[in-house]
Parts: sequence; structure tokens; C-alpha cells
Amino acid sequence: MSDRSIGSIQVSRLSRRDALRIAVAGSLGLGASGVLPALAAAAPLKGNIKHSVARWTFPQQSVAQLCQTVKGIGFAAIDLVGPEDWPTLKAHGVYSSMCNGAELGLTKGFAGAQFHQELVARYTRHIDLVADADYRNLICFSGNRNGMDPQEGLAHAEAGLKRILGHAEKRGVVLVMELLNSRVDHPDYLCDHSAWGVELCQRLGSDNFGLLYDIYHMQIMEGDIIATIGRHHAHFKHYHTAGVPGRHEIGDQQELNYPAICRAIRDTGFDGYLAQEFSPVSADPVGSLREAIRLCDV
Repeated sequence: MSDRSIGSIQVSRLSRRDALRIAVAGSLGLGASGVLPALAAAAPLKGNIKHSVARWTFPQQSVAQLCQTVKGIGFAAIDLVGPEDWPTLKAHGVYSSMCNGAELGLTKGFAGAQFHQELVARYTRHIDLVADADYRNLICFSGNRNGMDPQEGLAHAEAGLKRILGHAEKRGVVLVMELLNSRVDHPDYLCDHSAWGVELCQRLGSDNFGLLYDIYHMQIMEGDIIATIGRHHAHFKHYHTAGVPGRHEIGDQQELNYPAICRAIRDTGFDGYLAQEFSPVSADPVGSLREAIRLCDV
């Protein structure tokens, strides 16, 4: 007998109990909100996109619990985790897809020459920590304008990053500067347009420096998401998601078409991580994460 499918679930592989549950769900109209999502979640991901989730979006769970959550959904990476939690990730077989802990915060970054001495010391140490842990990506920030002309900030960022970039290259670590919006969430942040970040990448000219293209932030600042990915994907080392407006779930109640965006990312040949960074408002945040992974698993 050939296999027949209900959604992504093959009937021949279902137990009698599961088949009965599906039949009952259909008769009750449970469809998208009842029994089927729990069963469908067990289906393996396609493997075209490497999924992750930002640690800060699940404050109600410990790192160990979040490791169990992501493994249960079917992926194995968490973003924005520092060295103190890496042993927990390793114990659960979960990867630190974007490391943090070297930064001075979002407002004091490489565009401020007055912060260079401390940043260089912190990042030099942290590059070694990341490399010794067999991780790769380390986040960094431009910091705020503080009255600077963007070109002046660009020159400062170039000079500061060049002081640590050679060490990052030697250790196989990639420094990744995040693009953030300065309109809603991070007033005065300098690296708030992709063009500024891309110029910095071009000036540095290293595979060990690139951008974290945050889709939520760039939709607010400039839109044109899919075309920008097509033009500049070579400089984008990592992606973040969230719904616009509000920075919440990425379903059909917000304006971004994430399946289409993820297909565009996939079609560039991108082999890094796409991390969910929305702040859940649903009573079932794990369900929201599961649905986000489903939408982005193209």
C-alpha cells in the first residue's frame, strides 16, 4: 500500500490512536489550533535554513529549559548566550549561534573612539573564549551617534575594529555588527541602515566581519527587505526575525511575509543561522516559537 498524507503526516506511520485523534480533530474543526500541530511538530525540519532563537525572548525559562524546548521543536541553537551558559548548552547538545558578553552595551560601540581601549581589551579576550569553545559568531555594535556625522562614526568604527580583526581572523571568529532601528527601539543608534553597515564591511574587507541583518529593525528603517538581501547578502552573516509593528509573533497579523523572506535567504545559498527574536505575547510562547519555525522552514 502506498503512503497517503494528511498535511505533512504520513498515515502509514501513525498509530491507531493518532489516526483516531486526527479524525476527531477534523470532526470538531480543531485543525490549526488543536491536535494536529502537536503531531506535525514531530516532523523533521527541511534543513534548508538553520534555525535558532534569542535567549532573551524566553525569560520564563532557564537556559536548560530553553535547550529542551528547542530540541523538542527540532532545532539545536540559541542566540545571544554568554560564556557562563555555554556549559549548559554543550550539555544539551545545543549550539551558541551568536555569542555575546564582550560588548559595553548597545550605546557604547566601535563608532565611539573613546570606547576603543576598553572594547579592544574585552573583545580580544572574548574572541579567545569563543574560539576555545568551538563557536564562531561574536556580536558587536556601532553604538550611538552622540552628535557625530555618520562618516566620522564610520571611520572610528573601521579604526577600532581593525585593532581586533586580525586576532579574530587568526582564531576563526566572525565579528558581527547588528543593524538596529533608531526610530522606535534604539534612538540615536548609528548602524541603523544597511548601506552604512555594508560600507563598513567593504572598508574592512574581511570574511571575519559582517552584519547581523535584523529583518524587524530594517523593515522599520528602510523596508525593501527581499531586494536588500539579494543585493547585499554576501555581507549578511546572521539574521533575526520579529513581527512589524510591535516586535511580536511573525504570523499573519503583522506586515512581513516571512516565508517569502526566508525563501530569498535560502536562495542566496546562506549557510548561517536565522534566529527568532520576537517577544511572544501569546499565552503559549512555545507554541508561538514552534509556529515561527514552521513559517521559516522553507
